[in-house]
Amino acid sequence: MKLNEKYQELSPHARRVTIAIVSVLALAIALVLFAKPLVSWFSLEPMGDEASEATEVRAGDFSVDAALRPDPPRQKGNTMLLTILDPEQKPVEDAEVEVTYLMPAMGAMAEMRGEADVREKGDGRYEAAFDLPMGGSWTLTVDIRSEAGAGQARYNLTVGTAGLVALDGAGGASNGPTFTFPAETLEELRRAFASYEKARALLAADRIGGVALHADSIARALERAGQTTPGSASEVSQCLADGAIAANRLAAASTIDEARAQFAELSRFLMSLGASDRRLQEGWHVFACPMISGFNKWMQTAESTSNPYMGTAMESCGSESEWGDALTGAVADRHAHGGDAAYYTCSMHPSVKQDQPGTCPICSMDLTPVTHEELESGIIRVDPVRTQKIGVRIVEVSRRPLTDTVRAVGRTTYDESNVRDVTLKLSGWIEKMYVNETGQAVRRGQALLALYSPELYAAQQEYLLALQSQRTARETGAPDRADYLVRASRQRLKLWDFSDRQIDQLASKGQPLERVPIYSPYSGYVVSKEVNEGAAVQAGQRILRIASLDNIWVEADVYESDLGKVRTGQPVTVKLPYVPGKTYQGEISYIYPWLDPATRTGRIRIELPNRNLELRPEMYADVEVQIGGGESTLAIPASAVLDTGRRQIVFVDLGEGRFKPKSIQVGDKRGNWYQVLSGLNEGDRIVSSANFLISSESRIRSAEQFWGSDDEAE
Repeated sequence: MKLNEKYQELSPHARRVTIAIVSVLALAIALVLFAKPLVSWFSLEPMGDEASEATEVRAGDFSVDAALRPDPPRQKGNTMLLTILDPEQKPVEDAEVEVTYLMPAMGAMAEMRGEADVREKGDGRYEAAFDLPMGGSWTLTVDIRSEAGAGQARYNLTVGTAGLVALDGAGGASNGPTFTFPAETLEELRRAFASYEKARALLAADRIGGVALHADSIARALERAGQTTPGSASEVSQCLADGAIAANRLAAASTIDEARAQFAELSRFLMSLGASDRRLQEGWHVFACPMISGFNKWMQTAESTSNPYMGTAMESCGSESEWGDALTGAVADRHAHGGDAAYYTCSMHPSVKQDQPGTCPICSMDLTPVTHEELESGIIRVDPVRTQKIGVRIVEVSRRPLTDTVRAVGRTTYDESNVRDVTLKLSGWIEKMYVNETGQAVRRGQALLALYSPELYAAQQEYLLALQSQRTARETGAPDRADYLVRASRQRLKLWDFSDRQIDQLASKGQPLERVPIYSPYSGYVVSKEVNEGAAVQAGQRILRIASLDNIWVEADVYESDLGKVRTGQPVTVKLPYVPGKTYQGEISYIYPWLDPATRTGRIRIELPNRNLELRPEMYADVEVQIGGGESTLAIPASAVLDTGRRQIVFVDLGEGRFKPKSIQVGDKRGNWYQVLSGLNEGDRIVSSANFLISSESRIRSAEQFWGSDDEAE
């Protein structure tokens, strides 16, 4: 109130002066507080981003200091800060500076390349602004031309990872103290490096044959090198011993994936040796593959990328990298870190790996530490609150009968054992057709047609003549002399399908029949009629085809992957869209011994009784085969199994929020359950849901060797 009263006592002029002074002070304070946002607004540069430490390299005739802003670099809005000095350490003015960025081709992805916008700032300073098409690792090439000479410098950057790494051995390629190997040790190490290159070339070509021989040579060379190393160099001796063990494991690898995992571990030790004595680096190039988790570097003599981890599928995947830390202290640190953080990463973006805590450059989440203990063991810890939020469910491994249902599409068809043909055994003409429609029902003994046949007419006459001769002979002294003629002519008629009743009628009438009725030998339905009334027929010609529908076959096509599950005698349920709500129970009576090459399916047969003619041939049917249901076996939910392609993984609950990945062997999958062959015991507690999130955590935080090898985690 007092200030307000004093302000009211001032004259109008004094009031205006006071307001002006206060406004100027407020503006000054705002400029101080919001200087960076204002500069960012007008310059279109990222706000508040610090530049990386300068990396000094020798580039031809020039000395170049290079830094990045921001640090770590982003996908968009990056600037490379260059300071170029001539041999006399004077700033280079008016130079032609060209900065290009490159990501080599990887598999189906084409090479990506671009050029930065370079501007000269004076006093030998140049700024190159650029945006990257995507995240990952990129190679920056700086070409310099001026009156003072020419030069080139090459660097590597990774989006989201701090620092600018000089390539080609220029500045900062090796960190930490160095070591000078004795001449004998250096010679053995060079032999090991030469064998390493041969093994690398085989793995890059997807070949494992011959790798064991070169790995054995590496192990022997490292063992001999250990014998000539001074006793005071304990870290070096330990690295040589560990490298020999890794080489022996590589020699024992039985699969290409296992060999690549052991090759990565061997590379770790050999590159530490190379970083300790720079004489070993002569003639070698170091590359890193962003597609590989864990140790992803290797060395090779060729300048173009030949990736031993990805092979021919992505041989050019990778970019040039650095040798890494020198040996002194590195081996001891690997075993002494304990729970110290190996690096910091983002749970949503595991490709982010930083040496210091902070936030994720992609999603701004807080980075979480990954300890050396977590890297070396397969056990991870998940907070109970987070476990609840992500929906983790725990089940006990138990025994249960496994059942499954194999579903197939089928169709009904005739019972082939009850399909019969009506044929004639002699030629003639059809005078009358009594059964003249396809689908007509017939009974056994029913007249099908009337046939005129000269052969049959003559045979009737012969029989009548034989009977007459028999009667005449009965009145003579040789009464049985004509009996054989009667028997022969009667048998001839029977062979032509005359029944005894027809023959007896013929004998009683004494006159041959011109139109002989042909009777059906079977009951069923006419499914095919081959002739019409008045047609001439030949002996052996099919007249009708008759099928019984008392039983129906259902033939179903089962996928090749399910054929191993079906057996004859297994119960089957058949449903017909034609008869909704009704099911038919049967069993598999036959499995056909062939596979349809077009559909990759095998065929099974089910026989069903056909009461009331509900089932008709050529109807579609839904077939369900019931599998299993016998003895109990060790089983786990299918949702608990993570299939990596080479192995099946489950997460065992150790209690207190601890989970351990474990390799198991599973058998048949029945429904939503897997049979467990090995790796688990009854009563073990495993994760049955949200295990994909747990596996992501495990891949990020631990067990890199476990996920990259076929060896089971203990």
